[in-house]
Amino acid sequence: MTSQGVRLCSLLLREHFGEVVEKVGTHLLRGGAQNLRTIIHETGISLDLVKKSLCVLVQHGACVFSSGRKGPGSPTEYRTSCDWILRILRYPRYIYTAKTLYGDTGELIIEELLQRGHLTMSSTVKTVADRLTQNMEEGCCMDYNEVSSAFAKLVETHFLQRCPSMVGPGTTASATPSFPDCYKVPHITLVGRGKRQLCGEDGEDQRNTKKAKTDSQVSTHGDEGICWQVNFERFHLHFRDQAIISAVANKLDQTSSEIVRTMLRMSEVTTSPTAAYTKPLSANEIFRSLPTSYNIPRPILDQYLTLLVDDPMEFVGKSGESGGGMYVVNLHRALANLARATLESVVQERFGSRSARIFRLLLRKRHLEQKQVEDFAMIPAKEAKDMLYTLLSENLVQLQEIPKTPDFAPSRTFYLYTVNQLPTARMLLQNCYKTVGNLIERRLFESKESKRLLEKSQRIEAILASLQASGAEPEQLTEVEEMITATEKQQLEALRLHINKLDSAENQVDESIFLIESYVTSTASTMIV
Repeated sequence: MTSQGVRLCSLLLREHFGEVVEKVGTHLLRGGAQNLRTIIHETGISLDLVKKSLCVLVQHGACVFSSGRKGPGSPTEYRTSCDWILRILRYPRYIYTAKTLYGDTGELIIEELLQRGHLTMSSTVKTVADRLTQNMEEGCCMDYNEVSSAFAKLVETHFLQRCPSMVGPGTTASATPSFPDCYKVPHITLVGRGKRQLCGEDGEDQRNTKKAKTDSQVSTHGDEGICWQVNFERFHLHFRDQAIISAVANKLDQTSSEIVRTMLRMSEVTTSPTAAYTKPLSANEIFRSLPTSYNIPRPILDQYLTLLVDDPMEFVGKSGESGGGMYVVNLHRALANLARATLESVVQERFGSRSARIFRLLLRKRHLEQKQVEDFAMIPAKEAKDMLYTLLSENLVQLQEIPKTPDFAPSRTFYLYTVNQLPTARMLLQNCYKTVGNLIERRLFESKESKRLLEKSQRIEAILASLQASGAEPEQLTEVEEMITATEKQQLEALRLHINKLDSAENQVDESIFLIESYVTSTASTMIV
């Protein structure tokens, strides 16, 4: 558990759940599995607040609990992990992916489940239908069946999964459940359409009160006790596949990327998430599964497959000759190459193209003396020496001593420069955590500095919305709009532009985090195997 990882998790918990949840979550990250009494004693937070904080963390899949380490009858222990909390950073990407694949309905389903942690299918369908109806033209409503259909598609493609049921106190809650009915959609008796919210604060309060009473008295739809949550691992597999497809398109061409996309789509159900490569696919199967719109003749497909196999990036490998040739996508090799490209990009941005040339050379040749680096990279001796020492001081390059004699005399010792990709990737990952943490702190600072102006803007927007809904005169609307001066409007616009830039930077750094984390994880799973 690194300090930068804990700091980033702490900032994410504070931003999304508040300071109390942040304190409890950070304490569990630093202290490991602990029971309720220990958490209360060491954090100094009241019993009620600790219970509520743990409920929030468990609800959102950021904390699990199990029987104590002393055996049956011992107090239940709670633990959390940086990996579970860091998913919060990727929430916008999950939502955008759902929108891309399943439209507005899929987007709102994922958004609702991410906000609530887990919900029943019927509750999610009603809420999403109401939200969609609210944004539709007057007289139009979203049917519950349409939302249910989108929900079922998300389950069918494993983007949603059931939460495990808690049988008793000895049951261990898992952050990544897997059981026979994990993707079984229940039959729900939910008929109707989405409803519009009543305008005005009193009306909304009245509607919420009535809805709560109705739900408590009647609402039974056949899925009581069956809750659903977002399957983060499935989204991560989708991100990995998209990164591979994009890399192939950039390296070769669009047709090659579509062939790789087809291979990944064919094997996404049969391939284990931790597998080093996909299940072998014959050229005949690939040809039959290609989209007809591409109109690729069989001889051209064979040429493209040969090109992919011969490419130095090794995204695709050949595993046999039957069925016109058996082909696999080298998943771990692809992740290693993507991580390498990320490292090279970082070196180039920070130290320039010549340093990046030396870095790439060392990655390819493994071990080189300083004179060899100068010759191969075609860089003058003085410049090459300065660049190597700069990279060495940043821990991007390592120096290995190989003595000719036992006394390690400098004149009889080889000094070889090398790049260890895995430790370098881990170091870069920590730098990325630090960068995102700094971006979040800056965003929070900017928002705090302009808190009064933001609150004023929100109040005026609420008043305008209420007046528009009640059919107010244009003169009234203009009068309310003029409550914000021209200078304040400029400040708000500048603030929003700055916040958007910070958000965009967070998302870009998160893409690098995802690639490096995937590479490090794949390396660990390969070592275990």
